[in-house]
Amino acid sequence: MTDTLLIYGAYGYTGQLIVERAARAGLKPCIAGRDPDKTLALAKQYDLPHVAFDLSDSKALKQALKNRRVVLHCAGPFSATAAPMMEACIAAGAHYCDITGEIDVFALGHSLDAKARKAGVAIVPGVGFDVVPTDCLAAMLKEELPDATELILAFDAGGGPSRGTALTSVEGLRSGGRVRRDGKLVRVATGFRTRTFAFPKGERAAVTIPWGDVYTAFVSTGIPNIEVYMAMPPRLIAMQRRLRLFAPLLALPPAQWALKQLVKSRISGPDDTRRQGTDAQVYGEVRNSKGEVRKGTLVTPNGYDHTADAALAIARHLHDDSTAHAGFYTPSLLMGAGFVKQLPGVKATLWT
Repeated sequence: MTDTLLIYGAYGYTGQLIVERAARAGLKPCIAGRDPDKTLALAKQYDLPHVAFDLSDSKALKQALKNRRVVLHCAGPFSATAAPMMEACIAAGAHYCDITGEIDVFALGHSLDAKARKAGVAIVPGVGFDVVPTDCLAAMLKEELPDATELILAFDAGGGPSRGTALTSVEGLRSGGRVRRDGKLVRVATGFRTRTFAFPKGERAAVTIPWGDVYTAFVSTGIPNIEVYMAMPPRLIAMQRRLRLFAPLLALPPAQWALKQLVKSRISGPDDTRRQGTDAQVYGEVRNSKGEVRKGTLVTPNGYDHTADAALAIARHLHDDSTAHAGFYTPSLLMGAGFVKQLPGVKATLWT
């Protein structure tokens, strides 16, 4: 693979993990980012071609995407960065994938389906832990119970967040929670429902969150009722519910700015030792109108390692596969429900 693969946001926490894996595999992607010095330093470290540009510079963006086959977009928050990159990829004829977990970004990509098909471009958001394991598990469970009408997904991710993930979470405080009801996205209160799940390594309390699968799992499976939960200590669940009282204040620009500054000063992401010492667990459950149930679990490496493995595998597939991919895809629609089981360190269990 030559520099026809572009990794944008390469010097971010997850971007660096992806670049490291690409270099280890003998690949030579072009790495890119907004900051020229950080981009150059990373390029020198791995002896890779590089280019620096801001997504607001349409001329530079167009030039950077010339002759690219695939763009792996890693620069969040994607609510601000996905739109210009998606549009530029469609114009340049380059496949687009990213590591978002933001519902509105999935909706944006889906809205560009017809435009992408016409251009012969694939739009594949969420090629990392958001939402590869959950999306694939949902698709596997749909195969087990084709007439399912309800999907519950939950995950327990150890190791702590990266700075980018934390910043995205701050932005999410503005909009509360979301679930899928009768095929429609419905806004609900932050932490509106709690439940205990039997993960492979023990039971954990969890709370509903607006995870990307509320959007993508419906596209992948057609199941009309979807909730997604994240495991948390009970005290944090209680704290999250108390935040409902301050939701209007947390949405104000001064509060958003202050919280983001706090994140930038205190969070950098788990180090190698912490990542290697933690994993992620995923639980899925489908139910039909007759009350029949199918369940399944996954255990993956730490979410950031899993993201790097999954994102690079999907980018390489888009780059190297001769199949004419075009339009909006979820990970399972592009790669198949069993894709997650092919990734390093993943263990899957399905049962009735």
